[in-house]
Amino acid sequence: MKNRWNENEAAQFANDPQGMRVYTSRLLGQEPELVLHGGGNTSVKMTTSDFFGDSVEALFVKGSGWDLGTIEKEGFAPERLDVLKRLAEFDSLSDSDMVEQQRIALLDSKAPNASVEAILHALIPFRYVDHTHANAAIAICNTEDGEQRIRKLYGDRVIVIPYVMPGFALAKLVYQLTQNVDWKAYEGMILMNHGVFTFSNDARESYERMINLVNKAEEYLQNKNATRTAIAEGKPSVLELALIRRNVSEIRGLPIIAQCDRSPEAVGYSNLPDLPSFAAQGPLTPDHSIFAKRIPAILDGDPLEALDSYATDYRAYFERNASEGLTCLDQAPRWAIWPGHGILSFGLNAKNASVIGDIAINTSQVVQMSQALGGWAPLSESDVFEVEYWELEQAKLKSNKGSAPLEGKIALVTQAASKLGVTSVHTLLAQGAAVIALDRDPKIVSAFNSPACLALACSIGDTNALRLAMEQATETFGGLDILVVNKTSQTNEISSLLQVAIPFLELGINPSISIVGTNAAADLQEVHDATRETSIHVSSIDPSSHTVYTSYRADNSSAVPLCSQTIARIVTTSAIERHD
Repeated sequence: MKNRWNENEAAQFANDPQGMRVYTSRLLGQEPELVLHGGGNTSVKMTTSDFFGDSVEALFVKGSGWDLGTIEKEGFAPERLDVLKRLAEFDSLSDSDMVEQQRIALLDSKAPNASVEAILHALIPFRYVDHTHANAAIAICNTEDGEQRIRKLYGDRVIVIPYVMPGFALAKLVYQLTQNVDWKAYEGMILMNHGVFTFSNDARESYERMINLVNKAEEYLQNKNATRTAIAEGKPSVLELALIRRNVSEIRGLPIIAQCDRSPEAVGYSNLPDLPSFAAQGPLTPDHSIFAKRIPAILDGDPLEALDSYATDYRAYFERNASEGLTCLDQAPRWAIWPGHGILSFGLNAKNASVIGDIAINTSQVVQMSQALGGWAPLSESDVFEVEYWELEQAKLKSNKGSAPLEGKIALVTQAASKLGVTSVHTLLAQGAAVIALDRDPKIVSAFNSPACLALACSIGDTNALRLAMEQATETFGGLDILVVNKTSQTNEISSLLQVAIPFLELGINPSISIVGTNAAADLQEVHDATRETSIHVSSIDPSSHTVYTSYRADNSSAVPLCSQTIARIVTTSAIERHD
């Protein structure tokens, strides 16, 4: 693990403890092997002033929803330190009550909710506290004799805490186990199956203790020859991927984005012998189950049968572990291992799928380390269920706001560099769709700055180029639901485009085609013939006559000029209607 401390960068925060807290938090957040997408948390204890100008001892701890890699000062929740310490004295406290009391203890009502581990940070008697989910340490923990290995590796350098549910239960256990502990004698704390804590009154020392402890674990894995990652070449099967994406969407009850990781590492993992015996045992930490569920689907044999089996097994898992009043989550996987092809991630949108993909490939690497140490042995099913169905997560489930109208849908726009094309792309993105933007102009590749937009230079008259573009688009998003054709004078382009796109649209969700351009209605016959035996909805828009044609029925809109914004709105509205 690289030590990223830079004396010149750090010097500017010499008299700014909170600024230094931001700096070292970002150093940790730059390392995927330490934290991923909101994982881990950090804090600093400082004297500040309350509303009345009185001095108050406060804990500034990472707030919910912030990422260590990009955190700002505003991302830290200022909590009254004495209140947090008093909360630890309770014999029991529900996590909902804990969060409420932490909210009451905030010195700034506009601040984010404090980390659920705020009380634990308060109990550690040092100014700076760092917490990560370091891969190397987790790999050692998640073995049959993990605790024995950890104690032998670190000796008396760390406090070792047995696994317990995060939140108040964890804080209480640490409170009980450390009443007579001389904290100054230790460099850090290992939470079994959870992560690593380090601490110091000096920010640099706390950070470097984290790096040193993780390096110790990495060296251990190297000495045990437990760092190898299987690699192999995969083969694309994009139409089958589109079918998988549709099936997962049906199980989940809404459209999803599916991303395929065909890296050699992902394919190598998917091809490992006896994969089902260990790959679907549990997550790296229970926290991962909140994002990616307890286990992935393994799509060996018939992928659709495997997905149906996963849904059945998930329902049984819920019924085995659920107590009264819990709401069962949907039965769709969040990621899947596809032998010979790689790793798939399924998200509500492109960003969400990418986050889950990072968790998935990270998991695959750590599992291989643990296997090399004698076998992957994550926490029990019941322990993971407790976190996956945590009362705090159930509350979020009940309060979830509606998504954007086209979230999870995938659109392709031709001539995307034109004024109309640009407007169409931005309108579809604004409604939540993932968009494939095609144009023969090479400048198209840098025209849109969004993880939900894949911009490719491609002539739609070139069938081979179109096929390659659709392969890349399907690996990136999972298929195609909406086709927006901005017409050119080259009529053969429609035929080429339909030839390539229709097989994907047939596997899409409420698929539609919109043709935009002068005399666009003339192409309806060709499109109708091509889609006759499908459920694809077809429409055309002719700006010159201010007319919209839907399945040969004209809706004269001459009272409203069909500018690019209006056309984009009409196309998007049609897609939303199909979505619903």
